[in-house]
Amino acid sequence: MFLLSVLLGGLIICPLILRLFFPYFWTDFVYHTELLRILLKFVSRRRRRPLFLALDRFLEQVEARPNKTFIVFENERYSFRDADRESNRIANALRAASVLNPGDTAVLFMLNEPAFIFCWLALAKLGCACALLNSSIRARSLIASFRCCRDAKVLIASEALRRAVEEVSEDLQQEDVSIFIMAEELKSSHMRSLTRAAQESSDTDVPRTLRANVTFTSPAVYIYTSGTTGLPKAAVITQTRLLAALAVLASNGVTDTDVIYVTLPLYHTAGFLVGFMGSVETGSTIILRRKFSASQFWDECRTHEVTVIQYIGEVLRYLCNTPKSERDKEHGVRLAIGNGLRPDVWREFLQRFGHIEVREFYASTEGNLGFVNYAGKMGAVGRVSWLHKKLFPYALIQYDTERDEPVRNSRGLCVEVPKGQTGLLVSRITGLAPFVGYAQNEAQTEKKRLRDVFKSGDLYFNSGDLLKIDHDSFIYFQDRVGDTFRCFQQLSDIRLLK
Repeated sequence: MFLLSVLLGGLIICPLILRLFFPYFWTDFVYHTELLRILLKFVSRRRRRPLFLALDRFLEQVEARPNKTFIVFENERYSFRDADRESNRIANALRAASVLNPGDTAVLFMLNEPAFIFCWLALAKLGCACALLNSSIRARSLIASFRCCRDAKVLIASEALRRAVEEVSEDLQQEDVSIFIMAEELKSSHMRSLTRAAQESSDTDVPRTLRANVTFTSPAVYIYTSGTTGLPKAAVITQTRLLAALAVLASNGVTDTDVIYVTLPLYHTAGFLVGFMGSVETGSTIILRRKFSASQFWDECRTHEVTVIQYIGEVLRYLCNTPKSERDKEHGVRLAIGNGLRPDVWREFLQRFGHIEVREFYASTEGNLGFVNYAGKMGAVGRVSWLHKKLFPYALIQYDTERDEPVRNSRGLCVEVPKGQTGLLVSRITGLAPFVGYAQNEAQTEKKRLRDVFKSGDLYFNSGDLLKIDHDSFIYFQDRVGDTFRCFQQLSDIRLLK
């Protein structure tokens, strides 16, 4: 009887002790269980033969849920099977034009539209890499961005961007670039209509043999980032990185029952890797919008029964600045995922629009490490743990902002800062956390490598970001240093509409 009483007492007291001394115990437990599950799935996929790529996950969804709506855009709806067939037509049209060989790179200069997704799928089926140009660039910037991928010989552009392409068409012709426009009618002799060519092509499956030579280290996508100089750098996203990106939404509880509102540019990391790739993994529906509109945001969420939204930077502040309405809390949105959210805006957003789980995360286009604030602590970009650091070794090191370089001790090694102090985030470059760098730009790639950090010969990725870890193990973004610029700050590129 005494033993039973002790056991019952322990069952009652243990949860109280955990809540008092380890308030995040169960939250951490659930997150780390999910983290291990994701890693096991990733490793399992890496071992499959023939190679299992992000494209293969899409093809699995086509097989599993062919008639489910995949993309909704304005008055158009496309199922997974529709997307598969449309991409087959584009791929077969490009094959007939004899402008691409497996392993080549094509450049997409497109707005948010279904054709953007179809073109990427088509190129992936052809075994080709794809560079995603910022749709707002023009003239010299357009040419400079194109030349970041020197081997690219094909440009595919939206009809709305035809004039921008015409401005540089002579330069592109001199470099023997084939130009395709997603338009039915074209009067130009040096541009071809990919829309018409696709309509006249077969929707039969593209032979898998065309991508037989694709490996996990092959470039899959080039996503552009920039430094304070404004010069474009094309960050290389390998097939391995793309495979890992599939897990972003799934690891945050998104399933095939969700509807995701994608208003961010598909040419950026957030729109492409999180929104598009995340939906490929989960089998969820994408509500694709040409560009963000604060005034129409919630009405469209209600119309399409959206459950998941994305944000970057000040997007949620724009929503908070719209006129208040009695319907502010009448929606089905349950999750907001993104980065760059200020604590005051976070608080105001929840107070006004109701209980929405906010998943703030830290990541960069070219980086090899990320954090997620799965516990919901306002202001934090993530929560650190022993397991996370073991799998993806990182540190915050002392940084001299005046000299713009890490502080080194008498042995020439870096010095890790204690909890509560701000330091430069560096992460070890490993097989599980590689850093590939920038296309055709070894000088900029080398700038992001930091050597002899804690021992002679070790190699770390220099994030260029200053962060701080508090005594509760939450990590906070503080500032950025040097020639670093993140895509989620480029609000002007998104052309926000108030």
